[in-house]
Amino acid sequence: MNELRACLSVSGVILLAALFGAAPPAHAQDASRATPPPGKTLVFVFRSDRQPVAAQVPVIVNLVRIGDLANGTFAVATVNPGRTFLRIGEQAVAVFTLEAGANRSYFVRIEAVSSVRPVRTEVRLVSEVDGRSALAQSRLVGAAPAAIAAAPRAQPPAAPPRAAPPPLAAAPRVQPSPQVTAPSAEPGGDWNFALIAKGGGFKLANANQTVAGSASIFDTASKPAVGIEAEFRHKAGFAVGGEAFYYKNDLVATGVVAKQQVVALMLNGKYYVPVADWLHPFVGVGVGFADAVYSGDLKGTSGGPAFQGLAGMEFRFGSVGLNVQYKYLASTTGKTGSDVKVGGRGVLAGVSIAF
Repeated sequence: MNELRACLSVSGVILLAALFGAAPPAHAQDASRATPPPGKTLVFVFRSDRQPVAAQVPVIVNLVRIGDLANGTFAVATVNPGRTFLRIGEQAVAVFTLEAGANRSYFVRIEAVSSVRPVRTEVRLVSEVDGRSALAQSRLVGAAPAAIAAAPRAQPPAAPPRAAPPPLAAAPRVQPSPQVTAPSAEPGGDWNFALIAKGGGFKLANANQTVAGSASIFDTASKPAVGIEAEFRHKAGFAVGGEAFYYKNDLVATGVVAKQQVVALMLNGKYYVPVADWLHPFVGVGVGFADAVYSGDLKGTSGGPAFQGLAGMEFRFGSVGLNVQYKYLASTTGKTGSDVKVGGRGVLAGVSIAF
């Protein structure tokens, strides 16, 4: 009889061990229901694609990489209250900013856009009800935060059952949506509109020329040299727009003192490289028309086609940016035999405002 009892006890222990060993870890089960530690904030980032995309998307919160998300996975970060920055993706980067409050949880959904390479994502904040519902159907990647590590563990079989549910099992409360600051480079939608005002140094490429049949010498330093641009920017980095560029130079011929004023109207295309949410180097080209107006001892106008190349960088701080660029402009005005080269090169700086 004693041998039979011993055999049954051993079998029961083996069965219980198998049952408890088959259950997923407690912190993996409770991550989707976690609440923030006192004075802290939880940021849940989950991925849900309408059409699943195979590539993983890295997620960085306040310069810390919390995980690489595939479709149907999520990661969570514990942060201090205040402005929180999310950087999602590698080659095509999406930047998201939110104002985090203490003792609150935020739920950020990312969706990979199908049939686009490199992988682009759309990012938005969702309610706690929608967020926790999505997390319950998702798999945790990366390490669970410290608040989750303290989740209650399964009790041994001999311990009496507890009537009170664990704290993390409390029903989630619907919290009001926080203030969300739009990404600095592309506020809202795929396109946004920007105005750029600039000025600086511009120098004519040709000093000695024939103007109105007289050998003339130009003061190649333009005073002033200013411009204004209006462009539409896509969040992928492409931009198209128009530009008006104005510069003026003195010229001297035999018995003649005059001024040359040039207005170049250009249609530009650019590409901004999203190195960081605040730094965007760019290159561009333009085509248009230049009109030269002469005053003083010479009177008249002449025009001709214009072409330009651009390179520079923009430092963006929210909707305001600081812009510096190198410009090369080529244009010949007038008729053959009496034409004047009015192109040149220069370095310009300015301010941009995105709407």
